[in-house]
Amino acid sequence: MERIRRIYKRLTGMSLAVKVILSVILIGLMGAVHLCADSAAVCDSQKERILPSESIAREPMYDAVVVLGAGLNAEGAPSLMLEDRVRTAVELYQKGIAKVLLMSGDSEHADYDETGEMKKLAVSLGVPEDAVLIDPYGLSTYDSIRRAKKEYDLRRVIVVTQKYHLYRALYIAEHLDLEAVGVSADLRTYKKQPIYDAREILARYKDVLSCIRDIPAAYEPRSGENS
Repeated sequence: MERIRRIYKRLTGMSLAVKVILSVILIGLMGAVHLCADSAAVCDSQKERILPSESIAREPMYDAVVVLGAGLNAEGAPSLMLEDRVRTAVELYQKGIAKVLLMSGDSEHADYDETGEMKKLAVSLGVPEDAVLIDPYGLSTYDSIRRAKKEYDLRRVIVVTQKYHLYRALYIAEHLDLEAVGVSADLRTYKKQPIYDAREILARYKDVLSCIRDIPAAYEPRSGENS
């Protein structure tokens, strides 16, 4: 009891500024715990839907393999992460598991054609041009998955991206009633992976809120309107 009294005395004797700083730190810690708990819940809810490619049944055939964008490098070619996503998707297509590939990324501006580069790589790896669709308005993971369902009318898909990213993509798909499984495109070790992992905690929280609020994609047709 004496120890508790001493601690209490110390706290009550603190200046207002110190109390404010401690309160801010405490609130920050509580927020971080909340973010991590939400992130873990998203991962736990989707882990069974991430499958090795060899375990995916060929029948019935999937509507599409949805490949999520990951940016271009300084030369305008797919980044290493994006290259691995495209290569993984091509392998699935060549096994006869899906009818088409849907390349979803940012090609909103004329000087940055992410989806065009994704398609070019897939075609160079042997996929027929007419089997590669592009969604140039997949400006975020949320938009890519939402547009796959609402704009491209897909009902049953395989999502390809790195494993850390699959949990969020599959969570969004489940919320939208889009039947989806995921295949990891981790074909190498990525130098900035710890940074991606940290950012993903915030991104999961943001997209959970987007799902709850049913936020439309940046480019989404009005009801009854087709692109």
